[in-house]
Amino acid sequence: MKISRRGFLGAGGLLGFLGVDLAPTKAWASQKATSVARGRLTTTICPYCAVGCSSIVTSEKKDGRWAVTNVEGDPDHPINEGTLCPKGASLSQMANGETRLREVLYRAPGASGFVKKDWGWAAKEIAQRIKKTRDATFRAADDKGQPLQHTTAIASVGSAAMDNEECWLYQKMLRSMGLVYIEHQARI
Repeated sequence: MKISRRGFLGAGGLLGFLGVDLAPTKAWASQKATSVARGRLTTTICPYCAVGCSSIVTSEKKDGRWAVTNVEGDPDHPINEGTLCPKGASLSQMANGETRLREVLYRAPGASGFVKKDWGWAAKEIAQRIKKTRDATFRAADDKGQPLQHTTAIASVGSAAMDNEECWLYQKMLRSMGLVYIEHQARI
């Protein structure tokens, strides 16, 4: 049996005319998302690649801490429309993994082991090291007197999980510090 394009489309139109819904997938995904959700719902962007798929993460408080109980694609997001690849669907394993680091481990120069540190200490230490490096390597002008206003001692690799607004703010911050080497994971 040979079916032409016109015949195929005509049959599809006839099915639609007879009341057969040819697009139940999106409705099913949104019904499923609301029926499974028990707990706190949070939308997030998948961190694995540069596509930017959105997920709905359901979490519940267990033993005094929030634990991810379910991850589904966001049916209202224009990129993935409720679908997730296998890596995106495994986000709950990344969040709840037993081997995931949950504290800062610091190894001092020349030390043989790691020491647990506070998150506040780590943020302050990173800020101090960035400032120290920038101040020591900042060049206001080149040898001919041309203005440079940059440092080449610090580089940045951005994340594809950031949206446009976050990327814009991140770029402004990096350029205000005078960074020249700015890269993005989606381009690597």
